[in-house]
Amino acid sequence: MRLLVGLGNPGARYARNRHNIGFMAVDAIARRYGCRAYRSRFKGELAEASIGSARVLLFKPQTFMNASGEAVGEAARFFKILPCDVAVIHDEIDLRPGKLRVKRGGGNAGHNGLRSIDAFLGADYWRVRIGVGHPGVKELVQPYVLQNFCHEELTGWVGPLLDAVAETIELLLSDTPDAFMSEVARRFAPPHASITEDIV
Repeated sequence: MRLLVGLGNPGARYARNRHNIGFMAVDAIARRYGCRAYRSRFKGELAEASIGSARVLLFKPQTFMNASGEAVGEAARFFKILPCDVAVIHDEIDLRPGKLRVKRGGGNAGHNGLRSIDAFLGADYWRVRIGVGHPGVKELVQPYVLQNFCHEELTGWVGPLLDAVAETIELLLSDTPDAFMSEVARRFAPPHASITEDIV
């Protein structure tokens, strides 16, 4: 069993924020695999899918971003899922918009959702980092990630990228992260950087 977590903040007010691209990705995967409606469990919204040979739990914490670990830790403990079988999809300001990177373990790079998960789960889980760009000034990061994607972003790269992620997520769940990244890149080309180039 795998736990696939999308990070974001609950409620309509935040639904199209850059910070909520993890929620958007999990929703795209749920649509792709015809999941039934989410259920409220473990301080979050939970749905189940069969993706390839894997039984996958799709999970959106409803604790607000900074307390995501409370929900993720509770779900992982209940289902006895090891950190290495958890993948977290989240926004990454240090990647240009539409760029995707995957890694297991490592630091949280100042991301409060990851910091919370580290506290409850440890750091040995997979991170699917989706670039949303950087405003260029540290003091503007918080208002920037809490802004909505504009219509041109949603139609131009957010929707197509999330479709590519949903179509190829089986590769990540079958322990071939490099193939997953390569196939997403083959299906989707990020737009030219409009805010900053990649930092990492």
